[in-house]
Amino acid sequence: MKRSPMELAAIATAAVPGLTPARVAGIPDDPDDFDSALIIDAQKNRWRVRSPRHEESSMRLETELTALRSFTPGIRASLPFRLPSVAGTVRQGSLRTFVYNHLPGQVMDLDELVAAGGSTAADIGRIIAAIHALPEELVDRADLPVYTADEFRQRKLNELDQAAMTGRIPPRLLRRWEHALEDVALWRFNPRVVHGDLHEENLLIEHGKVAAVIGWTDVRIGDPADDFAWLAAAHEQSFTDTVIEAYTAARGELADPHIMRRAALAAEFALAQWLSRGLATNDAERIAEGEQMLRDLDEDISEYGGQPISIVEPPRMDIHGQPVPTDDETPAATDASEVAEPGHDENPGDHSQTASEERVADAPPHPVVPPKPQVAPVSPGRPTGDEDADDAATADGEASSTTDAMDPEDSDTVPGADPHEAAENEGSATADDEEPAFLRDSDFDDEQSSGTDGSAAGAEDGSPSGSLASGPETDAMPMIVIEPLDESGPSGESK
Repeated sequence: MKRSPMELAAIATAAVPGLTPARVAGIPDDPDDFDSALIIDAQKNRWRVRSPRHEESSMRLETELTALRSFTPGIRASLPFRLPSVAGTVRQGSLRTFVYNHLPGQVMDLDELVAAGGSTAADIGRIIAAIHALPEELVDRADLPVYTADEFRQRKLNELDQAAMTGRIPPRLLRRWEHALEDVALWRFNPRVVHGDLHEENLLIEHGKVAAVIGWTDVRIGDPADDFAWLAAAHEQSFTDTVIEAYTAARGELADPHIMRRAALAAEFALAQWLSRGLATNDAERIAEGEQMLRDLDEDISEYGGQPISIVEPPRMDIHGQPVPTDDETPAATDASEVAEPGHDENPGDHSQTASEERVADAPPHPVVPPKPQVAPVSPGRPTGDEDADDAATADGEASSTTDAMDPEDSDTVPGADPHEAAENEGSATADDEEPAFLRDSDFDDEQSSGTDGSAAGAEDGSPSGSLASGPETDAMPMIVIEPLDESGPSGESK
């Protein structure tokens, strides 16, 4: 069910008592799974609303809530980054909409992170190390998935079998992935607490450092390499090297020599998972996109060899998945003119083009630099777990009658008004009749006061959790301005 920003603002008032929206705009999110909006309230505080479109995405948000509840105040205080805090939720039928407190930072794409320099890369490495150092009891408390190294490898083999049964995976890729999964030495790793869906859109950057990490829907104990899969798309190897070096130094243990091989495998296999999900939901657009990405990857590997994903690389395969003879196995001469004995040339005057010259003529004039496939890792399918205990109390679909209260440790204190901020921003809002475009964090700088003190309520400069994945870079973006509200909620009809 698609919801407009105005509808999300109305839902937010039911989820967080006392919230008085003043301005609202849509923000980017996964369009297949969620609708999201940024709300600025009457006190100039900012909130993020995230509403699932179907039951599967709703279950992911439920899992994230369970994971966030397992982060005790002590664990949160020890981390070098901030975590989302759920300010309130409201259930509508089988779906539950979440409202999050403000988080600092801005999403940067991978190229921007690479351009930011080595200090940003090193900080990302330290952040991943901090995630992998989380106590395993955190996962146990939340009853989230736990895998040994062998269980994790077997799970991947099962997923590969399921993908092969679709008949839509290029044979060369199937053989390549199977070879890596059967390479037992590759899978000798120490399981850690992993984020499970880490990529650039779940890192909020402020002043060149990671200020917050969001998107905790796939937390588990498993392969640490999964949190590096997104780096397979980085064009600068030095960026990835710096991340790994900082990670290893922060972990204070022997480096995992094969972590990036497994990460590259995870990035490639994510395309098969994307296709499988499209087939499961009968999404024709997703299926076509998945098949095209797999064909592109197959062609890249055929032409350039691909990134290493095994300790011992498999033999080169043709389009049908059959081994291609190596140079040592290929006869040195196949043309009659090349094998004829000296003095027995049947055509002494015809030497215009030998077989070897034909191969040279067909070759490109300059070596082609192999581009790395732009693989956006798709999060592994979330293992089914117990739903939150209050799921049994399903309401009749009315938002106002099913508001869920948050525990103190799950929610920051509702921010109060800042008189300096209010004075600075008074009269700045203007009405706009059109649906707002997606916004970046910099588009809201005029809503923030230099007097913010970074309280637990989230009054720091920055964006709400998970927002700003992409959007137009303009000096000013329109928002829907909401008239002053009475106690019954936002005025005006939802679009």
